Amino acid sequence: MKRVRRLIIKLILLCLILFLLGTGVLLFWVSTAQIPSFDSFEDIKVAQSTKIYDRTGETLLFDIHQNIKRTVVPFEDMGINIKNATVAIEDSEFYQHRGIRVKAILRAILVNLSKRKLSQGGSTITQQIIKNTLLTSERTITRKLKEWILSLKIERVMSKEDILEIYLNEAPYGGNIYGVDEASREFFGKKPTELTLAEASYLAAIPKAPTYYSPYGENKDQLNNRKNLVLTRMLELNFINEEEYQNAKNEVVEFLSEQPIGIQAPHFVFFIREYLEEKYGKEVVEEGGLRVITTLDYNLQKKAEEIVLKYALENEEKYNASNASLVAINPKTGEILVMVGSRNYFDEKIDGKFNVATAQRQPGSSFKPFVYATAFKKGYTPNSIVFDVPTEFFVGCDSFGKALPGYNQNRCYHPENYDGLYKGPTTLRDGLAQSRNVPSVKLLYLVGINDSIKTAFDMGIKTLTDPNRYGLTLVLGGGEVKLLDMTSAYGVFATGGVRHPYQSILRVEDADGLVLEEYQDKPVKVLEKNIALLISDILSDNEARAPLFGSRSFMYFEGRAVAGKTGTTDKSRDGWLIGYTPSVVVGVWSGNNDNSPMKKGSSVSGDLWHDFMQEALNNLPIEGFEEPEIQNNLSTLKPVLRGVWLGGESFLIDTISNKLATEYTPLETVKEVVITNVHTILQWVDKKNPLGPPPEDPTDDSQFFHWEEPVQQWWELNKNKYPIISLNNIPTDYDNVHTLENKPVVTIIKPGDSIIYNLNEKITVETSHQEKYPIQRVDFFVNNIYLGSDKTEPFSLSFAPVEISNIQPQNEVRVVAYDGVFNNSQTTVGFRVSF
Repeated sequence: MKRVRRLIIKLILLCLILFLLGTGVLLFWVSTAQIPSFDSFEDIKVAQSTKIYDRTGETLLFDIHQNIKRTVVPFEDMGINIKNATVAIEDSEFYQHRGIRVKAILRAILVNLSKRKLSQGGSTITQQIIKNTLLTSERTITRKLKEWILSLKIERVMSKEDILEIYLNEAPYGGNIYGVDEASREFFGKKPTELTLAEASYLAAIPKAPTYYSPYGENKDQLNNRKNLVLTRMLELNFINEEEYQNAKNEVVEFLSEQPIGIQAPHFVFFIREYLEEKYGKEVVEEGGLRVITTLDYNLQKKAEEIVLKYALENEEKYNASNASLVAINPKTGEILVMVGSRNYFDEKIDGKFNVATAQRQPGSSFKPFVYATAFKKGYTPNSIVFDVPTEFFVGCDSFGKALPGYNQNRCYHPENYDGLYKGPTTLRDGLAQSRNVPSVKLLYLVGINDSIKTAFDMGIKTLTDPNRYGLTLVLGGGEVKLLDMTSAYGVFATGGVRHPYQSILRVEDADGLVLEEYQDKPVKVLEKNIALLISDILSDNEARAPLFGSRSFMYFEGRAVAGKTGTTDKSRDGWLIGYTPSVVVGVWSGNNDNSPMKKGSSVSGDLWHDFMQEALNNLPIEGFEEPEIQNNLSTLKPVLRGVWLGGESFLIDTISNKLATEYTPLETVKEVVITNVHTILQWVDKKNPLGPPPEDPTDDSQFFHWEEPVQQWWELNKNKYPIISLNNIPTDYDNVHTLENKPVVTIIKPGDSIIYNLNEKITVETSHQEKYPIQRVDFFVNNIYLGSDKTEPFSLSFAPVEISNIQPQNEVRVVAYDGVFNNSQTTVGFRVSF
């Protein structure tokens, strides 16, 4: 008996020693194990989707965070139904335990031991958020022990509400949907607080196995059964009563159609993302829950994508051009309305992910307006003349394009016009409107490569950094630019010289709704208003461009003033068209991403551009461009700068007396006569100072003979078509018809300034006159408002003061009399009105 007692005592002591050793080992492990810190767990920030929206803030373009859709909401915005339903099915003792359920753990241990593997863990809600936020997903005893310990600790520092809030913001609901707010909106189009009991029960049923229980999957019956289980648990826990249970169980719940996981306006979205990551950092963009309201007009974007795809496919057949890109901008704000980077972002065959809108390509003749604007800055006018004749521009070659000894023939440069024809003397208006290459290259030489690049830079073209490489090919698109930059720069013409830098974002908010940035227009005047108006006047001149494009081309819109410029690069590798109204600028590129040539065709971008521009104009008011001012110094300009090319010396003749005009000769009878002396513009204009005196020796210019010889050849072939005027043909006497003595004298008989008239009283203006040449017309004005004319004796006109918009107590009548040879004179008289 004593031996048995000793044995029992020894066993008890052994068990006690083993228990103490085990406890010591466990305590040592706990003290040394790498358990993550939870010091700031109560401030944990759940990774949230950064969402990019269109300009309305309603159409979602993309969720950035690794394709995860998650919106964090506070506990009070989750709704009581989803909270209770989740607790009921996931952790019915949530409000009683302190982080772990001991009975559940022991039960799990027994099950796991019986299966000889770690498969069941009896996790509480607290344990689940520990597992998902602080620990890895590995299935080991060590990780499970850490989970228990951390759960106990966290329950001591965080409230149940805070823990449940984190869980419901993290819970997976299938696919890329995380968090109860996102799930509520995706499945039911509601906020969590608006969910019915049945809807909340469905949501609570899903996180256990989101794919298996997906409402869009094959296991809808199992989902319905689990929903009913949720309701049963809620009833057992007294979260609901029997009536609520039955109503929810029998309620027919309809899920919204599954939204495709994808992206809208992909090129634009990644353009936005690149900007955001550069400004805020990749981590903030991926996990910071930013809400980004962009400038994109989604409806217009969808139209653009349809049109680009349609014509890109057609162009592939017609012109061997497999791709196209389109950008639309509001020039008054700089807001990007549309960005289509390729015909199909997902088409790997054409490298569709490549964004042509932001890539550098040669613009062809669409660069010409910047050169012409530079010319107008320097004093050239739309009527200035340059000769459109075959011209060699490289000084190492002769005037006929043959290399001189010591030079390579490949360096000779004699561009041709698009139509292969040459027009002779050509105004800058026609040179730009009809996109004549030779006049444009000459103009670039006259105004300077660097100055032209400076104009383009000021207007938003930032990529032209190597002027020596471009040379005179710049005006024909020899330098690489971006479609986005070009479209934005054309907006300066549309706004009368004011640059509104392009903008892609209206507002960025952080996850708490704090505004991080907001659109601010930053207009900068970069071009004199009248110069911008001149360019718009030329580019919208349908008559001027008709000889090349026809009177009803793709740039013509009935009842609309639309400016446009095409561009085609060498071997037709790029086809451009950029056009605008005062309210929208649209740029289109067509071609191949690999830079392979297309078949020649002026409409490769034209029909595409026209159809989209028509869509854009449908929602815009009818607007015209403001008329440019007539330059005051035209009479003092050299003849060639104002459109007179037959010679550099001219005289003004009165067409009635056929004598030299004087200060009294009316403009209606003045005619300019030029002494015939045809030369290149370099004969008359010093390119360093176009408005200054002619060059002392024009031949000092290295280009002079290259330009002069073809001009003289053209003149020899065409001089019989023009009158030849020599100095002997110029009169020496002065106009004696239009003199001070010959002006008519007009007098106002009535009204008189001593009479006071009533507002409604009829007043008749009576005149008398003396003249050498018979009076043809008298014009009548009151307070400088034109009332009308009288062409018959006795030249009178009646009015009532009430009819005059600016009538005052003291007023003035003015009459102007014209005789048969355009001499005129005027006189005034005052009259009073009683109010």
